[in-house]
Amino acid sequence: MSLTDNVNEGIKNAMKAKDEAALRALRAIKAALIIAKTDKGGSENDTEAETKMLQKLVKQRKESLEIYIKQDRADLAKTEEEELRIIEAFLPKQMGEDEVRAIIAKIVADNGLSGSQNIGKLMPLAMKELSGKADGKLISTIAKELLG
Repeated sequence: MSLTDNVNEGIKNAMKAKDEAALRALRAIKAALIIAKTDKGGSENDTEAETKMLQKLVKQRKESLEIYIKQDRADLAKTEEEELRIIEAFLPKQMGEDEVRAIIAKIVADNGLSGSQNIGKLMPLAMKELSGKADGKLISTIAKELLG
């Protein structure tokens, strides 16, 4: 079943269950899918593009959540948390910090990188290897630790 089919089925179920949080999140995913489909000239989304789109939605929700927590807006933060939880369910299982650290350390060793001046060489290699499997912020933090 494609992501679009899963989202449409989820929307139907959320409407029947009167689950407003799920409905908001699923409609956001559906809107992003439609936008991505029309941007590419009507071609179907591939799995990698869908994963990137979902990660973008998750990142937006996390950033908004941080802002709302800083501004002491619990009502808005709760909304973002609910949507975040539902959108994350559509993403593939994310790697843990230890797994990401091991892969980045291997990339550093394999390419003989050292020093913070090589962060620009490490990041594209790490992102290529870990794209869709780990959060970009986590990858960047670990890369800076290992080369710093």
